[in-house]
Amino acid sequence: MVNQQIAQKFYKTADLLEIMGENPFRVRAYRNAARTIESLGRDLSEMVAQGEELTKLPGIGKDLAGKIREIIETGTFSKLKELEAKVPPGLIELLKVEGLGPKRIKTLYDTLGITSLEELREAAAKGQISALPGFGKKLEQTILKGVVLAKKEGRRFRWAYAESFALELVRFLKKAKGLNQIEVAGSFRRRKETVGDLDILVTASNPEKIIEHFVSFPDIKTIISKGQTRSTVILSSDIQVDLRAVEEESYGSALHYFTGSKAHNIAIRTIAQKAGLKINEYGVFRGKDWVAGRSEDEIFSAVGLPFIEPELRENRGEIEAAMEGRLPQLVTLPEIRGDLHCHTKWSDGQNTILEMARAAKGLGYSYIAITDHSRRLAMIKGLDEKKLELQAIEIEEARKRIPDIHILHGIEVDILEDGTLDLSDEALSHLDVVVAAIHSKFKLSKTKQTERLLRAMDNPHVNIIAHPTGRLIGEREGYDLDMEKVMEHAKDRGCILELNAQPSRLDLNDVNLKLAKEMGIRISIATDAHNVDNLRFMRFGINQARRGWLEKKDVVNSLSTKKLLRLLHSKKG
Repeated sequence: MVNQQIAQKFYKTADLLEIMGENPFRVRAYRNAARTIESLGRDLSEMVAQGEELTKLPGIGKDLAGKIREIIETGTFSKLKELEAKVPPGLIELLKVEGLGPKRIKTLYDTLGITSLEELREAAAKGQISALPGFGKKLEQTILKGVVLAKKEGRRFRWAYAESFALELVRFLKKAKGLNQIEVAGSFRRRKETVGDLDILVTASNPEKIIEHFVSFPDIKTIISKGQTRSTVILSSDIQVDLRAVEEESYGSALHYFTGSKAHNIAIRTIAQKAGLKINEYGVFRGKDWVAGRSEDEIFSAVGLPFIEPELRENRGEIEAAMEGRLPQLVTLPEIRGDLHCHTKWSDGQNTILEMARAAKGLGYSYIAITDHSRRLAMIKGLDEKKLELQAIEIEEARKRIPDIHILHGIEVDILEDGTLDLSDEALSHLDVVVAAIHSKFKLSKTKQTERLLRAMDNPHVNIIAHPTGRLIGEREGYDLDMEKVMEHAKDRGCILELNAQPSRLDLNDVNLKLAKEMGIRISIATDAHNVDNLRFMRFGINQARRGWLEKKDVVNSLSTKKLLRLLHSKKG
């Protein structure tokens, strides 16, 4: 039972409680606990096995600690089973639709009897939803679009969620005798932001024994097939896993084939055909003669190419770049020197400034920026000018206590509807870094939303635009923006665009990152951390950055402290 599974059960409980109209404090308690669990750096199962007290974790009281133990011991807990028996299962699917929260879903269920995405689509198409109090035509159209997005996502899982199960499976399979090589291939290996299933390749002295060991994995819900060299199962998380055992001489070719993408593989096979070769999952052949296939290096070498990193294999120019010797040296996690978007207890974070700085130091960082929310977000105690001054005093004290990491004083300031900022220029002028972000009015027209961002970047104090498109993977599409215009303005104004490493955001996406690189725009890979464990989200941002062809030189938080400060202050002239 991995942390992600426990967190998902708490999230589901919160959703079901809210759909039933239960006490909002109970709902919030489950959601807060889920956030704590999914960002933990340690395995809860191990903590329970070692008898550690779970109540020391933020947001975990005695009651929730008991429920965590129950989940670990039984796979679920009684309260969730009780709620699942009361609420139609299709209602949870409706939560994926933009514009719908648990309260609105309850209204749709109570008044129109809607229990599925298809029933929701039909009701919206007939105009039944806009007739309900508090809904209206605009929301009805948003719901219609949201249904399409939810269906398009299908049973895909965020990469970070799938990773938990992939790592657990690899650890489990490595315990089997006779295992030689193992790799998780497919879209997971290419680090796509969502994956549909997991493809695991192995070589082994006795494949049948590996298959037997694989199907004994404790978290399997259904065994779809079990052969001598291949097996397919469904995990309790609903992720499908395909395991293939291949010959040693075919491992490289199988790894290349099953990593994909399909478009990349077709392009490589086309090059091979022109050279009189045939490439498939078993190897490289000239006629009937096997030529290569033990490693991916052999596959690429056979067609006259250098090794192409898995993240680039989308047939978006990587083959041409390889031919011309201009493949990027993709950025790596050790090259990151700091984090420029973090929150503390001064707004909606869970740790103090000192705790965040110590955690950043522990990661080997040279600097960390404290960027709590501005006053506009009053529900999370956003900072006004006075609080910002008080925070500056605390930051100065923290700097004295941890002198070997540079603590930058910043703010995540709200961009208002007209493009002005939530705090005065005077207040912003005293800060080391200003991160500007949109947190409201997501549905402005393309023209207005674009102008809103352009005006914000005109402010001489704004260094970084946070999560620039505002998308939430599988939940909310990004703002309607003219991205090319936004990027041109960012370049003209010397603004940095953020790659938000939160697994639910990964904003900018890979296509926009590649465009930004080509335009010469600098990127900040930032975690938007709300606790010390969130700082480790940086690796998810690195995944996305690599898919966007980013190199160390494209990433501002790969700079030394001195060079970074010079860059941040240069916009102010």
